[in-house]
Amino acid sequence: MHNFEKLLFWQKSILLAKKIYLISHKISSEERFGLISQMKRSAVSIPSNIAEGSGRNSEKEFNHFLAIALGSAFELQTQLILSKELELLDDVSANDLIADVSEIQKMIYSFRNNLVKKS
Repeated sequence: MHNFEKLLFWQKSILLAKKIYLISHKISSEERFGLISQMKRSAVSIPSNIAEGSGRNSEKEFNHFLAIALGSAFELQTQLILSKELELLDDVSANDLIADVSEIQKMIYSFRNNLVKKS
């Protein structure tokens, strides 16, 4: 079992989810039930799956939940790119968030590789 709160990529994913929630208020209300709702779900899914997997009984199960978290991160990246393309987010905000999610993706990927090597 891993202490998820000590994992840097979990900490960064919590901050990312917070940023997504805060920035969502700047987007038109008609999008709040579409793309913004999906972005919030994806953002929350990342740290949630890291936490859930850390409490599982095996490294294999943890790895599975990390894969789900990684998938959610790629989902969020796609949604951020689309938000930028649709001009729902300004370029600077979108690029900063995309950089954040990309960093988290790399960290999860690296951690998963090390986890597999240990097994």
